[in-house]
Parts: sequence; structure tokens; C-alpha cells
Amino acid sequence: MELLEQIKQRAIQVQKIIVLPEGEEERTLKAADIILAQEIAKLILIGNPQKIKQLTQQYSLKHIDKAQIIDPETYEKREQLAELMVELRKHKGMTMEKALEQLKSPYYLGTLLIKAGLADGMVGGAIAPTADTIRPALQYIKTQPGISIVSGAFIMIVPDKSFGDEGVMVFADSAVNPDPTPQQLAEIAVVTAQTAKSIANIEPRVAMLSFSTKGSADHPLVDKVVEATKIAKQMKPELLIDGELQADAALVPSVGQRKAPNSPVAGRANVLIFPDLNSGNISYKLVQRLAHAQAIGPILQGLAAPINDLSRGCSVDDIVNLVAITANQAAGISDN
Repeated sequence: MELLEQIKQRAIQVQKIIVLPEGEEERTLKAADIILAQEIAKLILIGNPQKIKQLTQQYSLKHIDKAQIIDPETYEKREQLAELMVELRKHKGMTMEKALEQLKSPYYLGTLLIKAGLADGMVGGAIAPTADTIRPALQYIKTQPGISIVSGAFIMIVPDKSFGDEGVMVFADSAVNPDPTPQQLAEIAVVTAQTAKSIANIEPRVAMLSFSTKGSADHPLVDKVVEATKIAKQMKPELLIDGELQADAALVPSVGQRKAPNSPVAGRANVLIFPDLNSGNISYKLVQRLAHAQAIGPILQGLAAPINDLSRGCSVDDIVNLVAITANQAAGISDN
């Protein structure tokens, strides 16, 4: 069974509630119909019920009536959510008037549904910039305990099954943080291991990458990775993690044995943590193009509840897949 199909099957099993804030958008509605038909997740659609009903008929959709539809203008729990917003951000000057105004935004409303325990995750961004989806999450959902930043991971599936776990690997951070500190890099390693387990369904073996292996080069950039590895081991002592490792030492058994013979990870890593966004973003694109790999992502990680951002050029299938991934994330976070 292909990985995306496995992800969908696990989503069906856990039955999480996912918010789609762009409930009047064509691709979103068509994706919602597939998700509900296949029972990949329970859905909350945000939008005008009459307009959604009209579009449902226009697009000949058969399953939208299984979703909960919430109108931001008339939702009966608006005041309750606004009170929660005031409680959480009164130190930032939040008032009931401001909160009720913000809740007219489907992205804020979706985020507060998660914060209030009425939903498990959200997928948005098909018709809005990333900031519209992510800003409310950073204000109200915040990051997981012990994690200070949000990062972006890609699940990479390469044709050569000798790498990773039958060709499956996870790369991070390849999307968000240009130059993480050692502490931040350690946190990225920890949450990426969580992503590997909850979404890619692999037991993580984490390599902290560098241009040096075990002291073969002396440079502040190497020191950063060494320090990050120490911090990550302190954060998660049970995690299989090692560094600093060059990419070949991390991936090729013969090279790993020669360069880092005592490493629990060298030569068989399936999670690659890059020292900065330059290397992470360049590497995933090179692997995608040169190795004809499938790149699934970016998957946002580190938030206390999963909120993922679509490309505005996304397809219906992209939305279906990201909802399934978000459901898997929600299950993984609740398990930790």
C-alpha cells in the first residue's frame, strides 16, 4: 500500500474533526465531498449555508450534508469563543468588540474552534496567503510544550528503496526557519521525529547534518550542529539521533561504518535535519528533481494542534491529502 493510502487509512481509523475555513471555495467543496464519502475525517465547513447548499447542487456533490456548516455571522457560540479570545489575549488589548470582529474571519473562527476543543485541526490557504492561516494559530494555538518555533517538513519518497525506510524519508526544516539556533534546531529534530512516526509511519532515526562528520572539520557552523544534537538528546533521551554527520555518512551504510562506526544512526538515517533553510530547501528540491522523488509537504509542525497551509495553486487531491495528513498529526500529538 502506498504511503498516502496508508495515511488515509489511519485517518479513517482516528476520525478527527478538521476545519475547512474556505467552505465556499470550489476545490475545497469538491475535496470535502470526497473526504466525507471516504470517511477520511469529520468536517466543519465555514461559510454561508445557503451559498454552500447552492454550490453543492451546482457541482452535483452528494455528501456535503454530512459536514457541520458554520456561518461566521450567526454561529451560536461566537460570544463564547470571543470570551475565550479576551481571556487569552487581554494582555495584548483584546476586547469583546475586537474579538467578535476577528471571528468574522473564517481563519480566526476555525482556530478558536480548535482552541475550544470543538475541532482537532484545520487546513486552509487555497484562496489566502499563508499569513492568514498561520497568524491566528501562532496567537491562540501556540506551540507544543517545550517547542518554541513552527517548522516545515517534507516526506520524501525516493525510487531507490535502499535509502531511509523503503525509500521513505523526512527532511526538515525545508520551509520556514532561515537560520535556527542550536536550541531551535534541536526542537526541529524532536518534532520532525514525531512527524516521521505519526505521518510517515516510520520509526525515526535522526541524522543532524553538517559538512563535517564527528569532528572531521572545525568551524562554528559545525559547533552549532554538535550543540543542537546534545540538546535534542537531552530533550528526548529515547530518540535515535546522532550528529554531526555528513549526508553520505548518514545515508550509506559503508560510509557510515567508516566515518562514524559507533553511531546508532549513521548509514541508515530516515530523518534528515538540515542546519539551515538554505541547505534544507535546496536539498529537497534537488532530490525531488534529480532522483524523481515524491515530495509531500510542507507539513507544518511544532504547533500544539495541527494547522496546515495549502498552496493557492492546490488541486482537489492536494486538499484531500492534506486533510488526511492533518488528521494523522492530530492523532500523533494527542498520543505524545
